Amino acid sequence: MRIDPAVAAVADEMIALRRDLHRHPETAFEERRTAEVVAATLARAGASVSTGLAATGVVGVLKGARGAGPRIGLRADMDALDIAERTGLTHASEIHGKMHACGHDGHTATLLAAALALGAARDFAGEVVFIFQPAEETRGGGRVMVEEGLFDRFPVDAVFGMHNWPGLAAGAAAIRAGPVMATSDIFEARFEGVGAHAAMPDQGVDPLVAAAQFALAAPGVVRRVAPATDAAVVTVTQIHGGDAWNVIPDQAIVRGTARAFHQSTRDRYAAELRRIAEGCAAAIGGSATLNYDYGYPPTVNDVAESAFAASAVGGVVDRVHDDLPPSLGAEDFAYMLERRPGCYIWLGAGDGADTPRLHSPYYDFNDAILPIGASIWTEIVRSRAAA
Repeated sequence: MRIDPAVAAVADEMIALRRDLHRHPETAFEERRTAEVVAATLARAGASVSTGLAATGVVGVLKGARGAGPRIGLRADMDALDIAERTGLTHASEIHGKMHACGHDGHTATLLAAALALGAARDFAGEVVFIFQPAEETRGGGRVMVEEGLFDRFPVDAVFGMHNWPGLAAGAAAIRAGPVMATSDIFEARFEGVGAHAAMPDQGVDPLVAAAQFALAAPGVVRRVAPATDAAVVTVTQIHGGDAWNVIPDQAIVRGTARAFHQSTRDRYAAELRRIAEGCAAAIGGSATLNYDYGYPPTVNDVAESAFAASAVGGVVDRVHDDLPPSLGAEDFAYMLERRPGCYIWLGAGDGADTPRLHSPYYDFNDAILPIGASIWTEIVRSRAAA
C-alpha cells in the first residue's frame, strides 16, 4: 500500500469531515449543506469553483503548475438515502429517516482529500475537473449534469468514478473493461377485470388471477431474451389489488425492475413483458396494459482507460482484480461514460462476514480506505500527466 504523503497530511481532517457529512445526510437535489462544504473545501484547495449545475452540483477546476497537459475529470456522488439508520454510532445521522447508507459521504470526503493534496503542490500538468454530483440514487443527477452542459463548460479528455465495495478486501480494487454495472429499468403491468362479490366469482372477472400469473411468469423472461452468457434479471417487487376480504377488485397492479448490460436485451424485455401481460389478461377475459420505463443505461468502461486506471491504481493498492463479475446494480455515472471515455473503479471496503453491505441501515463508510481512495485519485492525475 502506498499512501500519498500529501493525502496523509489531510486524512484525519477529511475523516472528520466525512463523519460530519454522515451526521447531516441530504437526499436527491437537496444537498445544499453538503454543496457548501464541498465548495468551501475546493476553494481552499485553490480550485476555481462553480455551483448550481443540476441544482446542487459543484465543479472545481484545478490547474497544475507544470503547464499544458491532459484534462481529467474525477467524479464523486453526494446524496444520501431515505433509510432510517440503526448503527448507533456517535456520528450517526441526525436526520430521521435519512442516512448515508451507500458511502457517498466517504466518496465526497475522499475526492476532497485528493483536491487538497493536489492543490498543495500542483505537481502535475494540465487540469483536474472535480465533479461533485447530486442525486445518484434513482433521480439521475449525473444525467442532469450532462444535459445542463457539464462537459461543454468543463471539457475533459477522460472521466473517472469510484465506489467503495463491501465484500472486496480493504486494500484491493477491482477494474474491468466493458459493462460493469447494469441498467435500472422499471415496469408496471395494470390488469383490468370486473369487480364482484368474493362469494360469486362467476359474476366477475378477477384481475388478481392474471396479476398472479404474470408475477410468476415475468422473471422467466430472462431465459428467452438474454444470451445465456449474459447476466440479466427481472424481479417483481410489488403487487397491489383489492381492499376487502370479500370483494373481487376490478383492477390489480404488478410492478418490478429489469436489469441488463445491453440495450438489445432491455428492448426485448419491454416487448416480451407486454406480450405476457396481455396473454395473462386474455386468459381470464380481462385486459392489460404494460408501461416500461428506461432508467439508467449500463455503465460501460472504456478499454484503454480501464487499462490506464488499472496501472495507476496498482501503484497504490496491494491488488487490482480484473475478474470480478459485473454488478446488476445500476449507477448514473453511466451518463458521463456515454459522453466521455473513462472508467468506474470499485475500491475494496472490507470482506468480513460482519461487514454491512450497501443500502443497509447498519452500513457506515470504512474510514480506513479514505486515504487509499484519495491516493488513487492523486496517482491517476499524476500518471495521466506523465503519460
